[in-house]
Amino acid sequence: MKKILFVLTLFIVSVSYAQYVECVGNAVLLENDGNTLFVFEKNPELKTKTSVGNVAWYSYPDTTQLIQASSDYLDSYNGLEHGKGYMIKKDNMREVFWVFDYDSLRVQANAVTAELTCENTVLTIDGNIPPLQYHNQNGRLTTYPRMCRITYQDAMWGGESWVDSVAVSEQELASTMTVSASPVTTDYAIADALAMQLGLQDDTLYSPVYEPIALKAYPQTITTTRGKQGEKSNEVNRPYTPDDVVNMSAPLEVLFKSNGLNADFYQWKLYKGSELIITRNDAEHRYTFMDKGNYRAVVIVSNSDCQLDSVSFDISVSESMLLVPNVFTPNGDGANDEFRVVYRSIKEFQCWVYNRWGHQVFHSDNPDEGWDGTIGGRPAAEGAYFYVIRALGTDADENAKYTLKPVYKKQKEKQDESLLGVYQLSGSINLLRGGKK
Repeated sequence: MKKILFVLTLFIVSVSYAQYVECVGNAVLLENDGNTLFVFEKNPELKTKTSVGNVAWYSYPDTTQLIQASSDYLDSYNGLEHGKGYMIKKDNMREVFWVFDYDSLRVQANAVTAELTCENTVLTIDGNIPPLQYHNQNGRLTTYPRMCRITYQDAMWGGESWVDSVAVSEQELASTMTVSASPVTTDYAIADALAMQLGLQDDTLYSPVYEPIALKAYPQTITTTRGKQGEKSNEVNRPYTPDDVVNMSAPLEVLFKSNGLNADFYQWKLYKGSELIITRNDAEHRYTFMDKGNYRAVVIVSNSDCQLDSVSFDISVSESMLLVPNVFTPNGDGANDEFRVVYRSIKEFQCWVYNRWGHQVFHSDNPDEGWDGTIGGRPAAEGAYFYVIRALGTDADENAKYTLKPVYKKQKEKQDESLLGVYQLSGSINLLRGGKK
């Protein structure tokens, strides 16, 4: 892994609490529950920034030990020791702080190793992590939490494919730490927050490069659309967008994609209600829904080491419907200019239109098509016309057949379920032109 120069975010600290002393040289100013701590890269040295007058330096918490006194308000002191507390006094002014030398806090690591699991990676630092400890103003031994930034290679879904990314985990520096598992080849870089603040990039610890066992997936359902969203259609619940899978008109063709990363095995299961209707072991496959009902698609992605929890999609296919208007006005005003049925989930369709003398003036086997009120390219006369429609919905029994109209009417009156999705319609349609608005 290449070394990366990070923009510090969580590690930035305010310096408003150091009122009377400031660093000489490269140092980090920390605050912990009202206590001021200075961490120097090397050669700890501080100077006062008070008004002119006598300034006294004392050890702390043993304030009886005078270290230095001076009348120079910019006086500095370089006899500071690692892990020691100090106090400066001038008149009624008093400030306490602790000093640390980063060399004594540097992580001494023999190795960084990683234990890979399906969900997490456990990092272990084999070595010594010196604690940043001091006695607070109550005399109690206190530990300042040392932080680190762990970076490693990862992948994120980019909309159409997986793209390389860098995962970042900011947490307390410890001998054992846990990050999310990665599905790509990577090493792990551990940067001490103190070293980062001091600009010491060479102090970053690196693990060996590991081949992944974890995997990722971004399951998708992509619907085959019909037309464009917003356009007028006589089909109800038409799938206009690729993510339309609920309450859609059949036939509904859906592409199932698992988009597995570091995956070897795939299993798709499709249920209608609680009944398993298909099982497929391809990363992606197509299925056309014809029957009305509620469906659930489940995918499991795995490799020889890991398996992802199943991800499911709910899909709903509408029952069939067929409605016929009784009037249309082909006057070119863009409203109701064609004789069209309103339909949903129709798999078989035949429509004939006849004039009053029984001559056929229109025929179509496509419910999307309509009669524009012309015969041989010329406007048909206004008046009544007669239609006959035979259609089957996708919810019709596979053995469903058309019957004589009296038989059909009698079965409909009895609400015979064998007629579900069977349409035998006839009636009159009035062609009215009027003036174009």
